[in-house]
Amino acid sequence: MFSNRYIFIYSAVLVVVVAVILALAATLLKPFQDKNIRIEKMQYILTSANIENNTENAEDLYEKHVVEEIIINKEGEITHVYSKGEFLQGDKRAFDIDFKAELKKLKKGEKADLPCFKIVKNTDTLMSFPMQGIGLWGAIWGYISLEKDFNTIAGSVFDHKGETPGLGAEISTAEFQKQFINKKIFDENENFVSVKLVKGGAKNSNILEEHAVDAISGGTITSNGTSNMIDSCLRIYIPFFQKNMNK
Repeated sequence: MFSNRYIFIYSAVLVVVVAVILALAATLLKPFQDKNIRIEKMQYILTSANIENNTENAEDLYEKHVVEEIIINKEGEITHVYSKGEFLQGDKRAFDIDFKAELKKLKKGEKADLPCFKIVKNTDTLMSFPMQGIGLWGAIWGYISLEKDFNTIAGSVFDHKGETPGLGAEISTAEFQKQFINKKIFDENENFVSVKLVKGGAKNSNILEEHAVDAISGGTITSNGTSNMIDSCLRIYIPFFQKNMNK
């Protein structure tokens, strides 16, 4: 029968060996995980502009269609521009910005780097803006692309961490997302009104249809969270919109 000393030493060695194996595995896998995260982000941006893509061609399509990565400040001034492998202004890439972290800076009244992406699709020039919010069970996020008038939505993509399948998780479906195409975020007087998810249907509300989409049936909290996310995230870009929408 093994002594207590033997069992203790054996257990300690086993723990160390397992820890080393796990640490080594994490180190070896990290480059692949980082690449997958980058490709997924490229896919979101492309999808927001209605550019069909997959994990195999996302990098090539991103290089082809995303002509500028732009960072602005909260005053709507451009501070950094990256295009086709070189910096045209500043020294930061919008793609590398952690938007969630920048939103926290804004809440503290600090300076923040706000990313956006200039996309050329055929003869259309679009701008894609990141979204970050809270649903029922956790984080929700996405991107919305605007046409060159900085008012008309050209496309959108949304995703979630753990919303309920068949309910809140519907925000990640193409059927839900296509509702946003051609919706307007400013009214006829150029006041920002965003786009709202309306319970009971956009046609049955007192909100103009061009500023509303149908909420998710049975997903009220996720719908409200998505409305709040779109409003709050687009709102911080208003100074930038106003500087460019009439050009």
